[in-house]
Amino acid sequence: MLSSRSGVAFAIVSALSFGMSGPFAKALTDAGWSPEAAVLARIVGGAVILLPVIALLRRSAVAGLRSAPVTVIAYGVIAVAGAQVCFFNAIQHLSVGVALMLEYLGPVLVIGWVWISTRRRPRWTTLVGVVLSLSGALVVLNVFDGAVFDPVGVLWGLSAAVCLAFYFVVSARQGDAVDPLVLSAAGLAVGAIVVAAAGMLGMVSLQASTADVELSGRAFPWWTAVAVLAFVSAAVAYAVGIMASRALGASTASVIALVEVLCAVAAAWILLGETVSFVQMIGGAAILVGAAVVQWRAEAPTLQATAPVPTGMDGSRGVSVLP
Repeated sequence: MLSSRSGVAFAIVSALSFGMSGPFAKALTDAGWSPEAAVLARIVGGAVILLPVIALLRRSAVAGLRSAPVTVIAYGVIAVAGAQVCFFNAIQHLSVGVALMLEYLGPVLVIGWVWISTRRRPRWTTLVGVVLSLSGALVVLNVFDGAVFDPVGVLWGLSAAVCLAFYFVVSARQGDAVDPLVLSAAGLAVGAIVVAAAGMLGMVSLQASTADVELSGRAFPWWTAVAVLAFVSAAVAYAVGIMASRALGASTASVIALVEVLCAVAAAWILLGETVSFVQMIGGAAILVGAAVVQWRAEAPTLQATAPVPTGMDGSRGVSVLP
């Protein structure tokens, strides 16, 4: 069992890794890729990286898949692929900022789920922390600038929030004994199959290009962006995220994960030259304060094996969609 301090470190690394996806995905979309194709390349690459690793280092742990096949399949279908498909359908009807904020309601759903399933009211620090972090994300994403609302889009956005909540709930389960590397590799593989199938059915657009991508004013081969997405924003982000959830519990990990918004904006500022306003800096500070408050006197993980089984990226503003 990892310590709480290690869990916080893993949660921040995961948020940073997911946040890095935005600028590289935007570089691909600017070069002619559809956002969904960038997502597919990311999760396929992540699976390709992790599968040989578990074959070499976690061969004995692969047997754990047999004890929890439903968990693994559900993780890939809902947590990996579902969040992506729901988000991209949401932005067909809503502005990106509104769609993101709807998805980032996932931590609220996680807290509610833990409250109901354990019959234990969350600490006041958890509630205050999530309000601060969500308020900060609202400011950083500049949600109401050109906001567009549509009932169908709202439903898709809320569905993405459910998928995000599922990601944290399943990642935090202690009793399945599925190794984090094994779960992330298998989940990415399943998710890749689902996203590819969605593309074949016309639910999402899968358009790619071999044109160079531009980062920090310099041209790079397209595969460099794909490699970063696959290794950093898929292989590392998902595996470390599962470790964080198991160490901290779903509620705490989901709120700290909102630091991803700040990481995404910072990465876009460094790699894409996007401007960051003073108001956005204040919002970023609110996210950090909220994450700190929710961790202060945080409870030990409460979502154990008794909890039943019920993370995306967009091509604009350099913001990623987790998971």
